[in-house]
Amino acid sequence: MRIAVFSDIHDSVWKLDAALAAVPAADAMICCGDLCSPFIVHQLGRGFAKPIHIVFGNNDGDLFRIAANARRYPHMHLHGEWFRGEFEGRVVAAHHFDDVARVVAASEQFDLLCFGHNHIYEVSRLGRTLAVNPGAIMGAIFAPDGSRTDVASTFAVYDTVAGEAQGFLVEQDGILRPIDSGPAVAARRARR
Repeated sequence: MRIAVFSDIHDSVWKLDAALAAVPAADAMICCGDLCSPFIVHQLGRGFAKPIHIVFGNNDGDLFRIAANARRYPHMHLHGEWFRGEFEGRVVAAHHFDDVARVVAASEQFDLLCFGHNHIYEVSRLGRTLAVNPGAIMGAIFAPDGSRTDVASTFAVYDTVAGEAQGFLVEQDGILRPIDSGPAVAARRARR
């Protein structure tokens, strides 16, 4: 089973289109929050026809309309701050905030723990738990003073059989490129 993992869309409709077009073979989706506007729910619901599990982020302000829109899509499930589920025997959780998710991942209660918030792509192993931050569909990070740095738009796909995740870059022209899981990623995994 393949699970698409998105986060931090922040109303980036064009990058979301490209990411959705890349995952039709996925069996489910986890979205780690910060959809932002309620209209993104329609784009997700129409663009991905299989189960979608969404947790809320700190920028999902209009929860009333997000929930109202989600009711139109029977395959879409809103979980509040936490999602906990099982896919083909893999115990999975998702939360928006990276600091909270890391503490929970270290408990080794889960095979996969997905999170977002800081907009930085990361795949690391904390004991038995694979911690996946798919990065931001939006393609930007912000410093505490509000200054913006543009970064690659990214998402991940988790394979329940292999127990591993592959990241993808969404280029400006909508072309997708796998993220190299070479020496830098391996070294980061080894340090954990």
